[in-house]
Amino acid sequence: MGQPQQSDGAGSERPPLRIGMVGYSFMGAAHSQGWRTAGRVFDLPLSPVLAAICGRDAGAVRAAADRHGWATAETDWRALIARDDIDLVDICTPGDSHAEIALAALAAGKHVLCEKPLANTVEEAAAMAAAAQEAYERGQLAMVGFNYRRVPATALARSMVAEGRLGRLRHVRVTYLQDWLVDPQFPLTWRLRKELAGSGALGDLGAHIVDLAQYLTGEQLTGVSALMETFVRERPLPGGAVKGLSAVSAEGATGQVTVDDAAVFTGRFPSGALASFEATRYATGRKNALRIELNGELGSIAFDLERLNELAYHDGTEPGAHAGFRRILVTEPDHPYLDAWWPPGHGLGYEHTFVHQARDLVHAIAEGRRPEPSFADGLQVQRVLAAVEESAEKNAVYTPIAV
Repeated sequence: MGQPQQSDGAGSERPPLRIGMVGYSFMGAAHSQGWRTAGRVFDLPLSPVLAAICGRDAGAVRAAADRHGWATAETDWRALIARDDIDLVDICTPGDSHAEIALAALAAGKHVLCEKPLANTVEEAAAMAAAAQEAYERGQLAMVGFNYRRVPATALARSMVAEGRLGRLRHVRVTYLQDWLVDPQFPLTWRLRKELAGSGALGDLGAHIVDLAQYLTGEQLTGVSALMETFVRERPLPGGAVKGLSAVSAEGATGQVTVDDAAVFTGRFPSGALASFEATRYATGRKNALRIELNGELGSIAFDLERLNELAYHDGTEPGAHAGFRRILVTEPDHPYLDAWWPPGHGLGYEHTFVHQARDLVHAIAEGRRPEPSFADGLQVQRVLAAVEESAEKNAVYTPIAV
């Protein structure tokens, strides 16, 4: 089946870190890029080896292995975990299988990287966090994949906030807007079914912006108030066999959408800062529009994922006559992650966040240091998502009274 691919040109000089990945679609491709590239760019203490990739469809997973450089393919994740030549299990599957795979991998003595959101329920996430803590005491590490922490501009923003450049925070404003569900004829994929995805825009997009807001502020949300909506409640069933559906769909058949299409919520941080969040897959014309702005007593920072090599910064201590937002082009070698990449002005892209994620996890494993974000961090985000859902379910709507 071929030899495991080393991620750098000097694999024999460094101990290997043999990766087994479960899932081969969108996130599988992104994670493959990260593992394949990290050792070719960064000087890593361990050499990632793309040992095995796993998926249910033998032909499709073999094709993915060939395309992305994995040495072998499996069709049963239990068989992958049982292999002696796997050190780390990377979970890129729908949320309904995260807990089962992660718990089994940790019990088998493997390190684990798990895509976000950590699980479909707080109970599953709590079990995963507890198992990860026990595994950490045995020398195993577990990390959740919030890749937007690894954009150089957001990492720079975090350091500026931590340095006190904004002073006491007042506002945190976050939106994550997509439009891929605007067409009511878009089929009922797994992302639209609660038993597989856990939630809709809230878990898919909201998990990212909750984590990013908490990462940048260095604080955890203490309370939320929310509204959620499902705009299209039935969609065409996709053709062919689909996981969880009892039969192949007939032409014209539809199924119920059981997740949210959009979530809007407010929150409060311990410092007193107020936060607002919006996550939707119905913002016509918006493809992957994540934007966050922090306003403090001394200044403001804003980041837009569609301009991910830039950070907008306003220094509120400057004289008003020439003060204003200025663009920081985050491509300098002393900016986070960028000392290993291109000359200043040569920007990076979305895929590089997964390279940086792999780099950070490899260093944490080599140093025996708890990685960030940990499963405990993933559990905390899961608790926020659950609180949003509970608030939305109980939120009373009041009719304004005419004066």
